[in-house]
Amino acid sequence: MSDVLIRRATPEDFEQIWPIFREVVAAGDTYAFDRDTPKAEALRLWMQLPEATYVAEEAGTVLGTYYIKRNALGPGGHVCNCGYMVSGDARGRGLATAMCEHSQVEARRLGFRAMQFNLVVETNEGAVRLWRRLGFDVIALIPKAFEHPERGLVGGYVMYKWLGEEGDA
Repeated sequence: MSDVLIRRATPEDFEQIWPIFREVVAAGDTYAFDRDTPKAEALRLWMQLPEATYVAEEAGTVLGTYYIKRNALGPGGHVCNCGYMVSGDARGRGLATAMCEHSQVEARRLGFRAMQFNLVVETNEGAVRLWRRLGFDVIALIPKAFEHPERGLVGGYVMYKWLGEEGDA
């Protein structure tokens, strides 16, 4: 992991983000995006709608990516939402951990005070375990919220972490 750099994505990075997005979304087991999301829509969802998008790269190759976006407007605007994707070839190297830790720092820097994951598929046990280890609480289980390609209708967790403000304990 020492040679991995996490940085803000540029428009040019999307050419390397797209294969990761396509791989993760086509599997249909973790994201509530259409499994055949076209490239132009992926660009909009991952690069244009979020407040910020980041890449984890090593020697110029993008291995993972995440975004930060506002979860709600107005009085709920202090809560952000993030999504993380890692290339299949790079899984198991700690990239999701590094990106989640990085995203919490960036979220605070961008003025967010909490982070919420709206739909963590309950069968995505690795992600659930990781997010819990990183301090996220399951605040709700939405029964039958996700149609898994192999397991049918499964639940989805809402997970939350208070990031606090500078000076918060």
